[in-house]
Amino acid sequence: MELMDAITAVAGVRVGHARVAGAGALTGTTVVLAPVGGAVAAVDVRGGGPGTHETDALDPRNLVQRVDAIVLTGGSAYGPAAVHGVMGWLEEQGRGVRVGPLSHQVVPVVPAAALLDLGRGGNFRARPDAALGRAAVEAAAATAPRAAVPQGCVGAGTGAVAGGLRGGTGSAAVRLESGITVGALAVVNAAGSVLDPDTGVLYGEFYGARTDHPRPSVHEAAQRRLAWARDETRRRRDDPDGAHALLNTTLAVVATDARLTKAQAQKMAGVAHDGLARAIRPVHLMNDGDTVFALSTEAFEVPDTATMNAVLGGAADAVMRAIVKAVRAAQGFDGPGGVFPAYADLYGPATGRPGQSCQPGPRH
Repeated sequence: MELMDAITAVAGVRVGHARVAGAGALTGTTVVLAPVGGAVAAVDVRGGGPGTHETDALDPRNLVQRVDAIVLTGGSAYGPAAVHGVMGWLEEQGRGVRVGPLSHQVVPVVPAAALLDLGRGGNFRARPDAALGRAAVEAAAATAPRAAVPQGCVGAGTGAVAGGLRGGTGSAAVRLESGITVGALAVVNAAGSVLDPDTGVLYGEFYGARTDHPRPSVHEAAQRRLAWARDETRRRRDDPDGAHALLNTTLAVVATDARLTKAQAQKMAGVAHDGLARAIRPVHLMNDGDTVFALSTEAFEVPDTATMNAVLGGAADAVMRAIVKAVRAAQGFDGPGGVFPAYADLYGPATGRPGQSCQPGPRH
């Protein structure tokens, strides 16, 4: 079977997106839904300004071993309101930690992390809520096994921006020699830059031996346009000091069908941050809330340290590629909240590299 180049290559993992509707809205929510029975879960938070929910439950020292869903959302600290919609849907399915003798007596544990995109579309009060979270998890549940994942300006990546460029949501996967699959989904909303200022090449593509560097004239024009867009965004937001640039955070979920303990899953989440560091410079700043979740569906044994190392390396590679795909798939935005050109607007579409066009998610 050909590998689906997305986190859904890990059997049983599904993804759903939803975005806030209405004038001035530029935000949304993404749900990564685990198989029935849940997945072993962990997290590694490295940004200086995280906005998280239920991450303490994922500490290997604590009780909860498996979760049924991970929520990535826009809306900053308001955004985790979307979690309640996801919890309600899971409760209806009888999915969660049993806390009573009856099958419906469950408490779904739904870890989440939010990025800061408030006002990007022009309306500061347009933000995810419980209804949006429910729409996203229902969208995930409705997908077929190993379904393609819409990428670009969708879900939690709807209002994402990376160093002045339009960011977005991307997903990628790798299959190891052992047969184990590692997939990642990333939402790119970074304070740092995703492109090399000297050449215009995406940092994450240096590791893919990219040779088709933009022509110097194209790069110079792109840099001028990007500088103008940043200035224009400050003007439209009445923000002469550039405080809008503090609206940041890159989020990711890595999933594998390798059988991992919570401690091993936490290690995978930590090494997956290397993928952020390859594709975004600088990263893990005080203005970022960079957070990586890890899921293990426990299908394949990990027989030795060499295999475990390959899983860890695959997680970093998948996150790096997911970031590249997010930026490649994004579309530019010009609205009351600012001007955010897409990489493709500045440098042209990818040539000879896989990617997906920006597809709209459900509106609610």
